[in-house]
Amino acid sequence: MPYIESHPRRVRGDAVHMTASEKKASEMAHNSEAGLNNPCIQVRIRSPANMDCSYELISEEARHKAIEEAFLTPEANHFISTPEVMEMENRLSLWLQAGYPVHLIGPTGCGKTSLAVHVAKGLGRPVVWINGDEAITTSDLIGGYSQMQSESVRDNYVHNVFKTKDTMKIEWVDNPLSLACKYGYTLIYNEFSRTKPASNNVLLSVFEEGILELPTKFGEDRYIKVHPDFKAILTSNSIEYAGIHRPQDALLDRMVGIYADYYGYETEVRIVMEHTEISQDKAEKIVQIIRSIREKLPDAQKPGTRACIMIAKGLQTLKDREDLAIDFKQLCIDVIANKTCSPRDMEEKKRLVMESAA
Repeated sequence: MPYIESHPRRVRGDAVHMTASEKKASEMAHNSEAGLNNPCIQVRIRSPANMDCSYELISEEARHKAIEEAFLTPEANHFISTPEVMEMENRLSLWLQAGYPVHLIGPTGCGKTSLAVHVAKGLGRPVVWINGDEAITTSDLIGGYSQMQSESVRDNYVHNVFKTKDTMKIEWVDNPLSLACKYGYTLIYNEFSRTKPASNNVLLSVFEEGILELPTKFGEDRYIKVHPDFKAILTSNSIEYAGIHRPQDALLDRMVGIYADYYGYETEVRIVMEHTEISQDKAEKIVQIIRSIREKLPDAQKPGTRACIMIAKGLQTLKDREDLAIDFKQLCIDVIANKTCSPRDMEEKKRLVMESAA
């Protein structure tokens, strides 16, 4: 899995060693200070083989500013605040302020990720992001050595006298967890429970002792003291969903769990209207149908608020396409058909739509 470029610095005597992302951030910040017309630095995801280690040193303040502007996280667009949403937001903020990581658990499409991004941005610190899945390893969280570089020097300054010097350099590249721990950023670990539990063992000492261990490093570099501004928000689907791993109890004991269920009727209507600018009567009809179907399906197949938004956007598009003979019920069927496992199951979902839309 590719690494996010990172930015630790080491000083050894008169030599300063910086990683690949620092070079990029340094160049951009230096150009900005010089008044050059360059676009804002962007997050770059690329394979370790493409990393380089040359750089231009700039001030610490300018370098950090350029690096922090580079982090890219999903935006919580169209976020709405109702008493129900604010209650969840306040609970999440309270526990983060108390110093605990928060684990948001709930069904797919209920707004966990949007809430996590919104609260994280409100903390006023840079936000780093990672998506969990089966392939995630500890290195994907903390980073690793990206490449080895060989340098050879042949000195023929004096005639018939040769000096040879071979140097091997290895470069460490940080990933989201080590960046967040080192610089006090907020970590959003989306789909946390889709990662195999063993890969998350590194979080145990982070959440309890405030120490991040980098297993492949040596000496003092092996440990990072977690920055006091470090925060972590983790999101997971409920355990009954396919592809979900139950996190180890020792890790769950170190975080606060908040169950995020589907929002109430009024909140869902407002969310649909905010995302699509559809009329209130149409938004209410869509939400009523989806909520009716939701009550009759097993947990892993329940359509979420996202399904309401999709139907509303389809309806808006259909309004501008007079050549399409597609009715509203078919739009609803198409959206909820994505969790269908057989023709018989599809017929059952069609029946539920017809009954709910009648």
